[in-house]
Amino acid sequence: MKTQYTTGIPLPERMRPHILQEILGQEELTGPDGIIQQMMASGFLSSMIFWGPPGTGKTTLATVIAEESDRSFFSLSAISSGVKEVREVIKKAEEINLFKGKPPILFIDEIHRFSKSQQDALLGAVEKGTIILIGATTENPSFEVISALLSRCQVYVLKPLGKEDLLKLAHRALQEDVIFKNRDIQLLESEALLAYSGGDARKLLNTLELVIANTKSDIVEIKNDDVERTARDRRSYYDKTGENHYDIISAFIKSMRGSDPNGAVYWLTRMLEGGEDPLFIARRMVILASEDIGNANPNALLLATSCFQAVQQIGMPEGAINLAHVAIYLSTSEKSNRAYLALRNAQKEIKKTGDLPVPLHLRNAPTSLMKDLNYGTDYIYPHDLPDHFAPQEYLPEEITGSCFYEPSDRVSMERKIKERLDSLWKERYSSGE
Repeated sequence: MKTQYTTGIPLPERMRPHILQEILGQEELTGPDGIIQQMMASGFLSSMIFWGPPGTGKTTLATVIAEESDRSFFSLSAISSGVKEVREVIKKAEEINLFKGKPPILFIDEIHRFSKSQQDALLGAVEKGTIILIGATTENPSFEVISALLSRCQVYVLKPLGKEDLLKLAHRALQEDVIFKNRDIQLLESEALLAYSGGDARKLLNTLELVIANTKSDIVEIKNDDVERTARDRRSYYDKTGENHYDIISAFIKSMRGSDPNGAVYWLTRMLEGGEDPLFIARRMVILASEDIGNANPNALLLATSCFQAVQQIGMPEGAINLAHVAIYLSTSEKSNRAYLALRNAQKEIKKTGDLPVPLHLRNAPTSLMKDLNYGTDYIYPHDLPDHFAPQEYLPEEITGSCFYEPSDRVSMERKIKERLDSLWKERYSSGE
């Protein structure tokens, strides 16, 4: 006979850590030398934003920081809270500061969904230290958080949990959870559980709990088949708060990258029907236009950017037509990731060689002292030459001749670029692919 549950609290909540040492997967922040540990030890907390995918511990970190620093804790959701709620919390914080002397923590989940006016309402309180703001976001905060507020917050990136940490979490739940520790539960196979979790601790614990709840015996032996069966039952819906949010946006991007307009429109529609933020989708298409198409079709970025602006101005549901139009265009366009690779190649070189000095002939010389130091000397102005091209070196001396961008000769537009670079630079681009 199956053991009955004695609590309605979900497993992720029952297993939520209460001290920094219990938080898994974020050792760079919470470990002995981590910045959060250092702040806690010093007693000085700055406002901060946690950026990372779902299930990486953003909310947990905020609550643990509040508990360990003995501060009052307020929590708002950007989805359901407005300027009024923000001002109410600030007023309460001012009263707390009068008596306690410790600014309380205001945690805002999904801060990327806060409008400019809502963020403006926070700005003064953060600036004066009335509150310690901790925001959580799955989106790049530099796109979504106003610069004035962002400049007053430290941004910390939280990473998906690795397999070792996920396994540790699963075994901890089986051994320590108030319900599971009294049952005979064995994790015989873990591959499917780890794969389906995708680095998301909450997803792992929810799946684990569902598998156990669906077992009709007091002796539970968890195998890959059990997890896969449970996972299949849950994939029939779209959860814009994170359960398969990343799986579906990944399928959408990969369909466009793979030149399949049918797949792109299908996944696009799944997201829109599920209530996904259309600007999130449009933003991803702007990224793809440069990352996966680039100079194979420079118009792709123009259309993707126009789509973003159109959706912003028109709104839904009509904006869905713009999204479908451009998703099909991007899917059927020629592809090249050479601009993306050029950026990565340059980043690797900079990591290896550091901040190399700008060659003297490329430096500006607005003062007589700079001219005396030969700034700008020997620079050749390309437009003074017949072909508007000067074969001079534009890289630091230490990496002269390096080639970061290699245009493809397999797509028509980049083939033209390659031919032009071959004719101008000869040896640097003439080697081919």
